[in-house]
Amino acid sequence: MQYAWLIWSSVLVVIWLAVYFSLKNKESKREMLLVSLWTSLLGFTEPLFVPEYWNPPSLFNLAARTGFDIESFIFAFGVGGLAVIIYERIFQIRHEQISTEEKHLPRHRYHLFALLSAPIIFILLSIFTNLNPIYSATIALIGGGLFTWYCRPNLKKKMIASAFIFLGFYSLYFLILTTLYSDYVRQVWNLAAVSGILILGIPLEELMFAFGLGFLWSSVHEHLKWYKIKNFDIIK
Repeated sequence: MQYAWLIWSSVLVVIWLAVYFSLKNKESKREMLLVSLWTSLLGFTEPLFVPEYWNPPSLFNLAARTGFDIESFIFAFGVGGLAVIIYERIFQIRHEQISTEEKHLPRHRYHLFALLSAPIIFILLSIFTNLNPIYSATIALIGGGLFTWYCRPNLKKKMIASAFIFLGFYSLYFLILTTLYSDYVRQVWNLAAVSGILILGIPLEELMFAFGLGFLWSSVHEHLKWYKIKNFDIIK
């Protein structure tokens, strides 16, 4: 069990590589890589979750000693790129630059705030509430996604679909962990600090987080680059 976290996060990178090299669109590859690199920085937030949410055995026992661990950066890298690109892997979409006139619509006054809303919400909840950090993170993701929806309603179909698609993917991915290490969740997750509800052996909070991540992260590239989706077809 000492290396379960490392193995599990590494499996995610293997999946990441398979998806990355299956992409035919260079823009999608670049989007996936850049988002993964930026998302990997979320590994620095791990001390907020250890041991309040979980306390995984890690390489060199770093999580227990410092709150940080190498596996978190690997996991964040993999999950970020997959969350942002999984919709585009299923649907062949085309992007179109938003016109200057459209950029000046009233709802785009909050463009910057919408982009920063998720970390702002997370920070405020962490400071002013006693919520477990996994709930703060999930609320921040959903809240950030709703602000994005307001600014960019043309992305709502992708956001909703991506939320459910990534939830399904993450559930299957999590089952790899529970299959290899049947007692890992009960030994590592601080179930007493959260709902304690397990669905197919998966903590409810993990599923909530996956839904929120798919909801917000799928729109990051288009929102940041001022792109809108022109059309799409299911990839055959």
